[in-house]
Amino acid sequence: MIVVNNVSMNFGGQILFKDVELKFTQGNCYGIIGANGAGKSTFLRILSGDLEPTTGNVSMKPNIRMSVLKQDHFAFDEFTVLDTVIQGNMHLYNVMKEKDVIYMKEDFTDEDGIRAATLEAEFAEMNGWEAESDVSRLIQGLGLSADVLYEPMTSLTAKEKVKILLAQALFGNPEIVLLDEPTNHLDIKAIEWLEDFIMAYEGTVLVVSHDRHFLNTVCTNIVDVDYGKIKMYVGNYEFWYESSQLIQRLLANQKRKAEEKIQELQAFIQRFSANKSKSKQATSRRKLLDKLTIEELPASSRRYPFVGFNMEREPGKEILLVEGISKTIDGVKVLDNVSFRVNTDDKIAFVGENAIANTTLFKIIMGEMEPDEGSYKWGITITTSYLPLDNSSFFNDSEYNLVQWLSQYTKETTESFMRGFLGRMLFSGDDVYKNVKVLSGGEKVRCMLSRMMLYGSNVLVLDQPTNHLDLESITAVNEGLKDFKGNVIFSSHDHEFIQTIANRIMEIDKDGKLTDKLCTYDEYIGEA
Repeated sequence: MIVVNNVSMNFGGQILFKDVELKFTQGNCYGIIGANGAGKSTFLRILSGDLEPTTGNVSMKPNIRMSVLKQDHFAFDEFTVLDTVIQGNMHLYNVMKEKDVIYMKEDFTDEDGIRAATLEAEFAEMNGWEAESDVSRLIQGLGLSADVLYEPMTSLTAKEKVKILLAQALFGNPEIVLLDEPTNHLDIKAIEWLEDFIMAYEGTVLVVSHDRHFLNTVCTNIVDVDYGKIKMYVGNYEFWYESSQLIQRLLANQKRKAEEKIQELQAFIQRFSANKSKSKQATSRRKLLDKLTIEELPASSRRYPFVGFNMEREPGKEILLVEGISKTIDGVKVLDNVSFRVNTDDKIAFVGENAIANTTLFKIIMGEMEPDEGSYKWGITITTSYLPLDNSSFFNDSEYNLVQWLSQYTKETTESFMRGFLGRMLFSGDDVYKNVKVLSGGEKVRCMLSRMMLYGSNVLVLDQPTNHLDLESITAVNEGLKDFKGNVIFSSHDHEFIQTIANRIMEIDKDGKLTDKLCTYDEYIGEA
């Protein structure tokens, strides 16, 4: 158990959160959510002991081992993969290394023998003899070959290092695991393995993530960092989100009777309580949900941007025809004879690990790159809007503020219109006069989405649109693309985003070959 007692955090006079009182108990997985900059990662650092709070303290039972997902991908470059993962249990690693030093001595003394015997007992007690097989099991579950065990960390790619550091955090069954964005750079199979691992895990897990499907699958509780407070709620992310939205609607309508509010809320809770879950904690979760009252449910003050796309004209039958496109980048053939036709009402998700291929194809069909072979043709009724993976060229050389920048893309350039439009995208007050070069990654994406909304196009092309966005903005983009009546072509690694938008799935493999399936994402990965 972790007990958080009266914790507050103040950075440079700004209060991130204050008077936090929480308990994290064994057998539960806690999803920590909040807007970018709210203090999620800071809170994890306080829990891990890496950062002292301004007030209060964090306490745990004695002899409890806590493991933290490391963020520095170069910290273990001098070690092998095996040694790096075993350092997830530093005491075991130190015992193992001290043993090795003693046994390598040429003048082995009686004292050495006594010390070696003591170390051997500790080593056995910590299941040291199973360490290598445990490491192998972990890295194979995450999609790596056991052949890399004795390879130096410097020989691995960035994505492989992420998996090794995740295996390190999970190694040796620590009682508490803290994970900050653990699904970043993981493929679908690795994420599914991690979900199963956490759901079967008997310890305490705290996780920060923007992956809603992951949070829905593994979490028994949601910890919401919102406007200076940190509150805990029972249930997964979907339950938290829908209940918070419901509360907002109910509180906004004061004409309803209190009994009607309670009845609606009770019906909502009952519906969620009946849901089946793979989680071990499903039974206890249902009992807790049954006891909830309206006062215990979230009434979030968090704001969501408005994302909505309208077409100025209906598309005709001919949308896009791609025929035999091939492209080689830096000596590697990333597209090999790619052909497909976009049909009316298609919303196509490009999935898989070959992100370079997806981006290359998008650049070609948007006229930013020439194919080596093949051709593409847009229908004569088609107008397009494009969100590129790299939007830096739109901002880096600009001296415009937000109002001036956005006015380039609309005929309606009055300041009142621009301020109103930007306000719906959460740029309010003097924010609209900020130079666009100083915007954060998430703010730039919101600007690019605003630009797309003003165009009124009937086909939207988006390359990783959820990058840099917080959960609120991801949810808003998700809803906007679901409701859009035209065609959408997009790439993403966000399971929930793909599943709720796409009706057609395409994947370009490592050899540049295209697989094209008319189905949902869940159906697609179910066939894999």
